[in-house]
Amino acid sequence: LKMPVGQLVSFAAAVCRTDAGRIHAVARRLGLDVEPILARPFNRLSGGMKQKLLIAIALGRDAQVLVMDEPAANLDPEARHIFFALLAERLEKTTMIISSHRLDEVAPLVNRVVEMDMGKIVLDDRVAEESKLSALFQVRLTLARADVAIARTLVAWQFADRADGIEWHGQVSGPDRLRFIGMVSRYVGLLSRIEMKEVDPAVVLQ
Repeated sequence: LKMPVGQLVSFAAAVCRTDAGRIHAVARRLGLDVEPILARPFNRLSGGMKQKLLIAIALGRDAQVLVMDEPAANLDPEARHIFFALLAERLEKTTMIISSHRLDEVAPLVNRVVEMDMGKIVLDDRVAEESKLSALFQVRLTLARADVAIARTLVAWQFADRADGIEWHGQVSGPDRLRFIGMVSRYVGLLSRIEMKEVDPAVVLQ
């Protein structure tokens, strides 16, 4: 799609009968300032920028039904947390259909699961317990020794090194916690201590 970002937003707003400002506002919450890139062709954006803009177009309007295919792909951890919080704000008034191969990602989001095999429904069931999309966990990791591989991974999760690669602090959104635990389990031999507790999303790690 070679259409400039500004033209794409205006077109989407007109078709969906919404205000372009609402789309801009959602994009800003996701960490994307649309104003400086209005003249840039959509196909020249990075993968993360494209995803944030498309999410903003989808959520920057009133809709009774949202159909999403791998919606959190290419989002950084902070944007993912904000995205799930945006979905949480719509739970009461919007039906959401999410297609994903990442069961750990979508499990906390849904109250009904439909599995398909070769085009046929093989499972259609309700989820007994719903998780809060807006949950946020404060995480502290202590390693037995510093290690380059886990350090690189934790930096990608936006964790902060607090003691020469031995102690790490960060935050993980509720829908990401299973994926995070799965990642950490690969380095179980290096873990000396791990602490994960739910906090108010407004709390900033000290």
